[in-house]
Amino acid sequence: MKRLLLIMNPAAGMKKANPHLAEILSIFGAAGYECLTFMTQKRGDGTALAAKYAASVDRIVCIGGDGTFNEVISGVVACGADTPIGYIPAGSTNDFAASLNLSKNVLQAARDIVEGKPTSFDVGRFQKRYFTYVASFGAFTKTSYATSQSVKNALGHLAYVLGGIRELSSLRRYHVRTMLDDQTDLEDDFIFGAVSNSTSVGGILTLDPKLVDMNDGCFELLLVRYPRNLSALAEVIRALSTQDYSSNMLVFHPAKKLTVWADPNMDWTLDGEFAKGETELEIENLHSAVHILVNG
Repeated sequence: MKRLLLIMNPAAGMKKANPHLAEILSIFGAAGYECLTFMTQKRGDGTALAAKYAASVDRIVCIGGDGTFNEVISGVVACGADTPIGYIPAGSTNDFAASLNLSKNVLQAARDIVEGKPTSFDVGRFQKRYFTYVASFGAFTKTSYATSQSVKNALGHLAYVLGGIRELSSLRRYHVRTMLDDQTDLEDDFIFGAVSNSTSVGGILTLDPKLVDMNDGCFELLLVRYPRNLSALAEVIRALSTQDYSSNMLVFHPAKKLTVWADPNMDWTLDGEFAKGETELEIENLHSAVHILVNG
C-alpha cells in the first residue's frame, strides 16, 4: 500500500477544513493510500515533520495556509527529498494556491491531488530560509497579512492597495540597494519591494500571468519608488492598478539571484511569515526544486 503523509494546521484560516478531515482521509484511502496524519501545534512543526518523513512516503499533503505550506516545502527541500507534494488551501490568503488555480473547495482539492500529476516549480532561498512564492518588505506587507480575507474581498484589490498607499505618512521610506544576477545595480528609496514567483502578492497586488512563469528559474522583482510629491503618488496608484510595469515609479525586472543591502531594521515577510532584516542578504532561485501535484 502507498503511504501518504498528511500535515494539517488545525488553526489555519477560519478552520474550514477541520470538519472535512474524515472525508479527506476517505478520499485518499479510497485511492490506495495509507495516511500518516499529524496536526501542527506550533511554528516549525510542518518543517520538522516533512523533513523527518519525506523520504519514506509516496506523497505529502499539506492542509493549511501559505505559512504552513511554506514549512512543508522547507522541510522537503532541506532534506533533499523529491516527494510530490499536494496542497489543500485552507488559510486566509492562499496566494500560492491562487497562482496554481487550486480549488478552494477542500474536498475537490483532495480529489485533484489524487488525480494530479507532479509538476516542477521553483523555490526561493532567503539566506538560510526558503519561500515558495514571495519575499517582501514595506508598505503593503504588514497590513496585507494582518487583515482578514473578508475585508480584502469586500474592498477589492485596488481599494485595498489605495488604503495601503494612504498610510505613507506614517511609514518611513526604505533606502535599498540591490544587485541583480551580479550585473544590474539598483539603488533608491522605495516604499515596497517583492521578490516573487506568483501572480498574487499578499492577496492584494496582482501580476500579469503572461509575465510570470513559476518554473523558469527566475523571480519577478517589483519595487515601488518613494513618491516625493502628489503627482508621483498618483502615478504609483495608476501604475499598480493598471499593471503598468513600464512606469518610472516602478522597477520590474526578472532575476535568478539578488544581493540586497538595506537597514537591518527593515524586516521582511516570507510567504506571509516574519523574517528579520539584515544589512546584506542573498535571495536565490532554486530551479525546479519541488514537485507539486496539480490536476490539469
